[in-house]
Amino acid sequence: MENQNNNLPLEELTEEFVVNIGPQHPSTHGVLRLQTTLDGETIKDVVPVLGYIHRGIEKMTESLGYKQFIYLTSRMDYLSAHINNQACSLVIEKGLQIEVPARAKAIRIILAELQRLTSHELWWGSTAMDLGAVTPFFLAFRDRERILEIFEGNTGNRLTMNYITPGGVMFDVLPSFAKSIKDLFKIIKEYLKEYDTLITGNIIFQHRLKGVGVLPKELAISLGCTGPVARASGISCDVRKYYPYDGYEKLDFKEITSDGCDSWARYMVRMEEMKQSIHIVEQLIENLPEGEFRTKAKGVIKLPVGEYYQRVETARGELGVYIVSDGGSKPYRCKFRAASFSNLGALQPITVGMKIGDLMASMATLDLVIPDIDR
Repeated sequence: MENQNNNLPLEELTEEFVVNIGPQHPSTHGVLRLQTTLDGETIKDVVPVLGYIHRGIEKMTESLGYKQFIYLTSRMDYLSAHINNQACSLVIEKGLQIEVPARAKAIRIILAELQRLTSHELWWGSTAMDLGAVTPFFLAFRDRERILEIFEGNTGNRLTMNYITPGGVMFDVLPSFAKSIKDLFKIIKEYLKEYDTLITGNIIFQHRLKGVGVLPKELAISLGCTGPVARASGISCDVRKYYPYDGYEKLDFKEITSDGCDSWARYMVRMEEMKQSIHIVEQLIENLPEGEFRTKAKGVIKLPVGEYYQRVETARGELGVYIVSDGGSKPYRCKFRAASFSNLGALQPITVGMKIGDLMASMATLDLVIPDIDR
């Protein structure tokens, strides 16, 4: 590539070169490739290359019934599987005008917040590992495993769920459900203190994040960023507050925002959100409603002709489910508005001009799940 610094002394001349970062194995953040243009260690451009894990989920929904396509969404943002299934069930319930029992709503929210907690724990460990700290990754899996055991015991699944269904949930939770969560939270609250001692208060970790990957509020809005990424740039956008569903409007919790706009702000927003998820679940687990866990729906669901939309707050931001129905037993068209896709758009503008090491920190705090992008 032709150098533009021809007026510099020979020893100061540099040459830009392109480094392909990725694609990595799916067990990392997913299969993403970054065409990164560097001048020395300074980033000149970053171009995300997608499509390595595309499975055509939106097209597949057109050949599946309304009860069937829900569980394809567990394979999108697989760290928000319960919440994805909840969104699909809500949009179907909206079309059928089904009222969900209070017990089912409470169970849904409990599982959604536990899902958010597991996602943020895994994010915390992987972020630390991306910056060179290996131990937190193992601690995060240790802590996340306790929640997955509750998932498995009550729903039969650990990662890709098949539990939330139109009208409520597939079956009731175990009698030990409330006690197991209360016991879990006693441990997790201590773990969160350990997180702060080990990583949050680490001066090296702070220097890697503060002032790095700055995403101004106006830019975040123009890119359509949502979730912790947007809230760390001072944008109030929590779907649970603005468009509450399944009873969130009855709960006491804070929307965590920050004006820091950098990677450190995104880190701290998620750390505080974990505490809020615990607070939400504690309110429900103390007074879990009695009664039915599902309103019975027809075996074959047919939505009335029309268009339907539902949004929810996943661990990464707003997930929107848009369905066009022609009155048949399958969606005529289904479109997902995924949080990771919009948040990925922030990667290039927040990293150009930074060092290559800062790219890892910035991408980690965006918390991308690539199958959520490659739909």
